[in-house]
Amino acid sequence: MEATHKKSNVVDDFHGTKVADPYRWLEDPSLEDTKKWTEKQNRQTDDFLQSHPNYYTIKQQISKLSDYETYTIPQKVGDYYYFHKNSDLNHQPTFYRCKSLNKPELEVVIDPNTLRNDGTASLRTVSFSHDSKLLAYSIAFNGSDEQEINIKNLETGEKYPETIQLKRQSAIAWGVDNDGFYYSNYPQSASKHEQAFNHSVYWHQLGTAQTEDELVFNDPDQKELAYEPRISDDKSYLILRAHNGTEPKSDIYYRSLKDSQSSFKRLIGNRHANYTMIYNDDNMFYLLTNDEAPKGRVIAIDINRPQKENWKEIIPEQEHTIVFVRKAHDYLTVSSLNDVDGELTIYKLDGTFVKKVPLPKQITVEDVSQSGTTDKIFISYTSFVEPTQIVSYHIENKKLDDVFKIKSPVDCSTIEVNQVFYPSKDGTKIPMYLVHKKGLNLTGDHPVLLYGYGGYVISQTPKFSPSQMMWIESGGIYAVANLRGGGEYGRDWHEAGIFEKKQNVFDDFITAAEWLIDNKYTKPKKLAIMGGSNGGLLVGACMLQRPELFGAVLCLVPVTDMLRFQHFTFGRYWTTEFGHAEENKDHFEFMYEYSPLHNVKSDITYPPILITTADHDDRVVPAHAKKFAATLQEKQPNNEHIFLMEEKNTGHGDGKPLSKVIDNHTKLYTFLFKTLDTSWQTKH
Repeated sequence: MEATHKKSNVVDDFHGTKVADPYRWLEDPSLEDTKKWTEKQNRQTDDFLQSHPNYYTIKQQISKLSDYETYTIPQKVGDYYYFHKNSDLNHQPTFYRCKSLNKPELEVVIDPNTLRNDGTASLRTVSFSHDSKLLAYSIAFNGSDEQEINIKNLETGEKYPETIQLKRQSAIAWGVDNDGFYYSNYPQSASKHEQAFNHSVYWHQLGTAQTEDELVFNDPDQKELAYEPRISDDKSYLILRAHNGTEPKSDIYYRSLKDSQSSFKRLIGNRHANYTMIYNDDNMFYLLTNDEAPKGRVIAIDINRPQKENWKEIIPEQEHTIVFVRKAHDYLTVSSLNDVDGELTIYKLDGTFVKKVPLPKQITVEDVSQSGTTDKIFISYTSFVEPTQIVSYHIENKKLDDVFKIKSPVDCSTIEVNQVFYPSKDGTKIPMYLVHKKGLNLTGDHPVLLYGYGGYVISQTPKFSPSQMMWIESGGIYAVANLRGGGEYGRDWHEAGIFEKKQNVFDDFITAAEWLIDNKYTKPKKLAIMGGSNGGLLVGACMLQRPELFGAVLCLVPVTDMLRFQHFTFGRYWTTEFGHAEENKDHFEFMYEYSPLHNVKSDITYPPILITTADHDDRVVPAHAKKFAATLQEKQPNNEHIFLMEEKNTGHGDGKPLSKVIDNHTKLYTFLFKTLDTSWQTKH
């Protein structure tokens, strides 16, 4: 492995502290030096991984376990049911429709596989006009967050000539006359420095160019806010949910559709809590909020009497954390987490409890939709051992029926899923799932892959993964720690892991590793950790703080430069989670203390690490991964086990074609098989 790299003399001053940034040049992907350096890193990584004798066996097994049908929950629109389906290892799911789900005759609506041969075009958002005749849909290329909206006539198959270019994904809200739609976007002419500011809402008239779209709303005095447009259920109001980047707090604005010249009124202001619109009934707006309810509650606000003392509580905060609420016919369906396990409960619209849906344990409820009949709903859920299942539930007769029965590619009877609770450094009880073959003997030397995230109110709930199943079938243990910073226990759980409390997240993860060792599941030599994005920050920081605790590290599309992330694309969003080192001295001090890029030591030997990124990742730009890899390689006396891998024609992860997912996971797990213990091989 190359031990020395080109270095620059860049030094920044943070509130009187001088911080060197010798690999600043790696921030520019267009430089020839950056290209050559990256190509060399990729060659070294490929040579290392493909030298493993089981490399192609691992790939074959992951491919085999990935070869099953996948479906999304059906959506009833007009006379048709619409859903995504994938089979036969196609790159991307195809969007279909049919008139009956009983032996359906499928009609292709959009097949993104036909847009690019390598599968790097993915379908992201679909939105139907109110008369069900038109479809607006967004396509992303190479995994980028940038997208384009297209319009299709569902009766004739005609595609409209115009496209709308988006800087980031947008909600699409059709006008009541079906002659256009509202969407939100960043100004196309924005400078690099301003590209994450001045989000605006536009009206697009069908048959016109994007340059003619009408500006509907923005707020120059609050240029950091972003907006999600929505038409109210009774088609009387245009509603905007306003938020600052990824911060889980929001305002609600609305305007009558009958008076397009009137100003928007603010129903909720000051962004002191999170509010999500569920539905409206004339002047009554029903919302899910964590205001005065860290685990969530449902409230109703009369827009004619919006003062807080007039709010009506429909479903009060309960012991379990509410994830989402959907209106289905004359019911509210409430998805919640009971110690991370997914549950679904049904209420009447007035908040009267009806029943709990008898779903399996240890699942994630993914979505709920209306079925087209008043006593039945569709539910999608998944688990560690089963891919997404689509079922219908008859509310009156309490009957569950399969809609799309997807057979798991693994024998579920041979796999055991347990949940444990362990104390973190400060005594906080942290949940952790353990997935492994049945009959496990606690000998203290099993290979364990420990996964974590811990941020952005994102809960790490049970989810099926073919590569994880390959790991488990090969004798490994897969562990998921539900760290603070996530959303598993609501607002308080999230806020216990942000800003100056970010170290709590690292402590939660480190003590998970210690618990696995103390309880004879594994030993440091056979304990690997994995995390992506914010989870890449997690594993990078934990490796630097406790290098002796881990045998291997998978640091995926990571955030590593905590002092400069706000300068890259939409990194400005993250200041509401991490802080702003440049603008706030206190923030600088605690961010500098854990920032992976700035805490690599030259007198410590770190475990083998594979750092990944992607050339079209415009969410967490490749500079984070590259600068971190270069710094580790420079400061490690023995750096043969520090690897960087940059994927081509992919982004942060969304919309990645299945073939690239299989290739990526083959490399990740091959790295584990090579580095955890050379005497331990796959058994296929």
